[in-house]
Amino acid sequence: MSKLTWIMAEDLAIKLYEKFPKQNPLEVRFTDLHKWVTELEGFDDDPAKSNEAKLEAIQMAWHEEWLDNQ
Repeated sequence: MSKLTWIMAEDLAIKLYEKFPKQNPLEVRFTDLHKWVTELEGFDDDPAKSNEAKLEAIQMAWHEEWLDNQ
């Protein structure tokens, strides 16, 4: 598997859903989302390269994944 980076919103969303299947992504603060992404297995990017737009893209992709599995 290739290394996960901030721009891989869909791949990160799947990993987050697998790790937190019951968590509604829209209830997660960006500070927690940032921490959870950087702690994912396979994540290999500079934590400082994150921004609000990237976190929002990850959150929305995760929400879509979460909805698909409800």
